[in-house]
Amino acid sequence: MPEIKLYGANRCHKTQYYKRYLKGLNVNYSFLDVELNNAFAEELLALYTNRKLNFPTLGIGQKRLKKTSDTELKKGINKL
Repeated sequence: MPEIKLYGANRCHKTQYYKRYLKGLNVNYSFLDVELNNAFAEELLALYTNRKLNFPTLGIGQKRLKKTSDTELKKGINKL
């Protein structure tokens, strides 16, 4: 199964929401704090042509979701 990555920051309320949501679905994911780890920040920057830290961003397989709805997130997870 492809890995799910959550790029975000602990201080971000939307990041915290996604962490709770994924935990509630009992889904394995990696939380990548872009404020505490420069390598994670660079990985996120590379996903966007504007090179901005657009977080939270979810990586599900090859798909990238930014500030997505629960429905779209669940749909992406179910496609795995």
